Amino acid sequence: MKYLHTMVRVTDIEASLRFYRDALGLEVLSRKDNEAGRYTLVFLAAPGDATAQVELTYNWPAADGTAETYTGGRNFGHLAYAVDDIYATCQRLVDHGVAILRPPREGRMAFVRSPDGISIELLQAGGAKEPAEPWMSLPNQGSW
Repeated sequence: MKYLHTMVRVTDIEASLRFYRDALGLEVLSRKDNEAGRYTLVFLAAPGDATAQVELTYNWPAADGTAETYTGGRNFGHLAYAVDDIYATCQRLVDHGVAILRPPREGRMAFVRSPDGISIELLQAGGAKEPAEPWMSLPNQGSW
């Protein structure tokens, strides 16, 4: 048995790509727009690690313009990524307009959410970095 990917349904493929690709830094491995099935699939992974993929599934609106809505179940926790520099990663996310819901106050862990509310955990690779401002002083926001 081999792990392949985690599928996440999204309501706006371009907003999701701005988050996962541009802000978070994942690489697009493939994209398939299926007109007959009226959906788009985008597979992404961390740079250099195509073994753990995220599949974004966008179901196109119906002919009458109505689109599906999704609610997050508490039974799904989060996606987690190890990052080389938690502070630089969080700053890049902030620069892209992403709120850091749980700041890396101790230099080790942070949480953000995708445009569709998927919780993303960021963990400092190796040991924790020295605590640093402004991250040490930032409070938690909302739920993560």
